[in-house]
Amino acid sequence: MGNVKKQLYACRECGDDIEPKRVQIGYRLCLWCGEEAAQADRKRWTVVQEYNKGGYMFITATAASTTLKQINPKNLRS
Repeated sequence: MGNVKKQLYACRECGDDIEPKRVQIGYRLCLWCGEEAAQADRKRWTVVQEYNKGGYMFITATAASTTLKQINPKNLRS
């Protein structure tokens, strides 16, 4: 039996080793850095319901203030 070398992959953020199975499915960050990146990304968008029994809308942070003011049912439109 020959020597089998286990190839190590380094995290793009911190440089720690990444499990080879994680790299095979496309991840390039370790678990800790991946969790932080996911939480930061999640803060940039939200899903809201347009009106009672209405469809859901995907809202990004840049459009949130305008969109939420427009769909507010208590907003008096003149």
